[in-house]
Amino acid sequence: MPHVHTASSVNTSDQPVQLRLIATVDHPPAATSAPPPRTAGQPRGRLDRLDAVAHGWLVAHSITLLRLSLGAVFLTFGVLKLFPGVSSAEDLVETTVKILTFGLVPGPVALAAVAAVECVIGLCLVSGRALRVAIYLLSIELVGILSPVVLLTGRLFSGPHHAPTLEGQYVLKDIVLVAATLVLASTLRGARLHSAPSPSPPRPC
Repeated sequence: MPHVHTASSVNTSDQPVQLRLIATVDHPPAATSAPPPRTAGQPRGRLDRLDAVAHGWLVAHSITLLRLSLGAVFLTFGVLKLFPGVSSAEDLVETTVKILTFGLVPGPVALAAVAAVECVIGLCLVSGRALRVAIYLLSIELVGILSPVVLLTGRLFSGPHHAPTLEGQYVLKDIVLVAATLVLASTLRGARLHSAPSPSPPRPC
């Protein structure tokens, strides 16, 4: 609210009394200029900077980590199959190979062959050498890995209300291995992850 001050003067003579009204207005302090609005693509703090660093690291190294982890899985499973009675998938592998080969390959031979293939795949992926051979072997291996879903459906889904058994879950999780193999196969001809630049903020009209 403006403060109004009245100034008056009294004259005892015959001259008219003159009154002056003086109004003073208190002006509010000038508002500080607000910071410019943040635009999309501009870092907004430490969390954004950390996110950008993590994203760049993932773009640079996630494919390598995928290759190493997939190789470690196959190498471990292959080594376990070399020792009779150690791998939980031993009977499932022998039964599947027996069906696929019409009983021509004995169970122990089939188990040793699958173990050897998985060890070769694992070593290739972990070392980063002969990746094309590893991918081709993986393609063949995954056909055998997922075939029990069709060949042994009753065995894999004999739980309550046809829920997957432990063997069924063991086979179903191999879908992740299929997806990982597809990603690695896409890199054989030089495909790489690429981080696209952030879109430029729209210019004011």
